[in-house]
Amino acid sequence: MQLSSLLDRFAEPETLKMAKLGRELRAKGVDVIDLSLGEPDFDTPQHIKDAAIKAINDNFSHYTPVAGYADLREAVCTKLKRDNNLDYKPENIITSTGAKQSLANAILALVDEGEEVIIPTPYWVTYSELVKIARGKVVEVHTSLESGFKVTPAQLEAAITPKSKVFMFSSPCNPSGAVYNRAELEALVAVFKKYPNIIILADEIYEYINFTGAHESIAQFSEIKDRVVLINGLSKGFAMTGWRLGYIAADVAIVKACEKLQGQFTSGTCSITQKAGVVALTTDLKPSMEMTEEFTRRRARTLELVNGIPGVKCFEPEGAFYIFPDVSSYYGKTAEDGEVVKNAADFSMYLLNTAHVSSVMGDAFGEPNCVRFSFANNMANIERAWVRISDALAKLK
Repeated sequence: MQLSSLLDRFAEPETLKMAKLGRELRAKGVDVIDLSLGEPDFDTPQHIKDAAIKAINDNFSHYTPVAGYADLREAVCTKLKRDNNLDYKPENIITSTGAKQSLANAILALVDEGEEVIIPTPYWVTYSELVKIARGKVVEVHTSLESGFKVTPAQLEAAITPKSKVFMFSSPCNPSGAVYNRAELEALVAVFKKYPNIIILADEIYEYINFTGAHESIAQFSEIKDRVVLINGLSKGFAMTGWRLGYIAADVAIVKACEKLQGQFTSGTCSITQKAGVVALTTDLKPSMEMTEEFTRRRARTLELVNGIPGVKCFEPEGAFYIFPDVSSYYGKTAEDGEVVKNAADFSMYLLNTAHVSSVMGDAFGEPNCVRFSFANNMANIERAWVRISDALAKLK
């Protein structure tokens, strides 16, 4: 059977692949501790679930407008004003089946064949693959652990060419946990002001999981706001991964383009989720803040355990719920069965098969010396996992 060549342009997400391998081992009776997937281990807050139940009882069971119910789009505007002091109108908003679809909509609406998308490393695995699907060209700008995994204005300007169309980044960042402060964003904006044709795609899905204080959005700078495509959603900050609700705030022309695409792909997202989303976005953030408090405790304990392992260099994450250590000192070492750990993929597979802990290789995020570990797991599992990892690494010679 001859399948479309489109499938050859991009790869399966390594995050999902590692989770699948972990499930397969677990099905064989192996006690696998999952530190691979980016999913809060909390339940959706009760007041949001109650809103969904009410929506079912009120018979919100029909197709919705492609861009989302009017009250949901208004709720997004309310949230952006309350939390970020950003002024948007409902016509600047489109809701989608998760932030991932929002990202896909934006890339497909903006990028033509051969156009360049500048992405600082490390980046979420799907960024580069979406660009490839659109037949665009990924231009990686390599940051480092020493620089806090943040791109500098000089690096940004050096990457810009006449073919540059989009700059794409996340803050807080998956996988590094880097968070851009206002001054750092302002310095990048000074570069963007010189290049008025570049669109800035800002993924803020981890906004509430921030260990540095208030979140800073690049959309706050009026000089470039009309070129910012702000991506966010409910999965991480409200523990609503399975509900599938993301949104875009952007210039009306970009929103209409995304709506045209989405009208052919999925139409509007789940009606029940949308009604629950209105409540999530406009009511008490206390449950979200309590989750972040727990992630703060887990981060501290994870760093304590990781920093006790020889040869592992670890940046202290400022947001999200991952650590992204440099483990390259273990490359070239040999396991007890004679297998050599040559790279991050081998390292992750060694930990899965020996320590029975799942992680994600850094190559998938554009940084081959690193591996991503999540601390979106309970404290007992985190402690057990890092004891196993430490013991497994001590066996490498």
